[in-house]
Amino acid sequence: MDTHFIRGVIPPIITPVDDKERLDEQSLRRMVDHVIEGGVHGILALGSNGEFFGLDPEDLGKVVGVTVEQSAGRVPVYAGIASITTREGVKQARLYEELGAQAISVLPPMFVTPTENELYQHFKTIAESTSLPVLLYNNPDKVGNNITPRLLERLVEVPNIVGIKESSGDQTQTAEFIRRTRDKGFKVLAGRDIMILSTLVYGGVGCVASTANVVPRLVVEIYDKYMAGDLQGALEAQYKLAPLRMAWNLGSFPVATKDAVNLLGLQAGKPILPNTSCSEENLEKIKKILEDMGEINQ
Repeated sequence: MDTHFIRGVIPPIITPVDDKERLDEQSLRRMVDHVIEGGVHGILALGSNGEFFGLDPEDLGKVVGVTVEQSAGRVPVYAGIASITTREGVKQARLYEELGAQAISVLPPMFVTPTENELYQHFKTIAESTSLPVLLYNNPDKVGNNITPRLLERLVEVPNIVGIKESSGDQTQTAEFIRRTRDKGFKVLAGRDIMILSTLVYGGVGCVASTANVVPRLVVEIYDKYMAGDLQGALEAQYKLAPLRMAWNLGSFPVATKDAVNLLGLQAGKPILPNTSCSEENLEKIKKILEDMGEINQ
């Protein structure tokens, strides 16, 4: 299976919505162009920053279809699956393959508390329903289920499970994921923007970074400089990115990303209720960070 394209900087692209909380197609197309022009290596549609949890069911497929169409082969498109049931995950995997996604990402089921074996069967069944490469998406803080290194070793044996977005924030676990799979061509991507460089140094292949919605060139700089052997340059870019990523705590997850995009003038619409935008005070803090980074004029 060809997995050479799974690398670099992949933004979990935000989903712009209109006043009725339905997909704003033209704004999504602008977002796709914005991140591609910033040099990203792929786009993840329907990630957590894409507010998959708040979209109407019919808009899920539209987001993937529009992203694929607007990308027009310039970068690969990954489609996110966050179903609670295995049945729905299989349905979505088949749909996104039909819509032209190059890979899918699968989040563990939220709300329920499956055993390790139940998680294994969930991922395996979804993976076997599609011919696409599958990335696991580990985010235990949000869904309550952690993909352990032991479980990952089992899942690596499923032929088209080829990588993982690791968002636990646990550097020890990230290192174990890489160490235990390093001889299998398995791809580990940082899911915490603060840990992009450290994951690369351990042997990861890139990142799925929410900040790449806002400052794609800077996030790409971390990757490009590291790959060119400029460790100090990559470190300085990682340091420069840190204040923006830390500012995501100024609002309810994941609204600060959308607020920052709006501050750039990209017109992404409001967060999907019950989430609301950051307070005026916190919006000013984000604006000041973007001004200091040279992304907007003071």
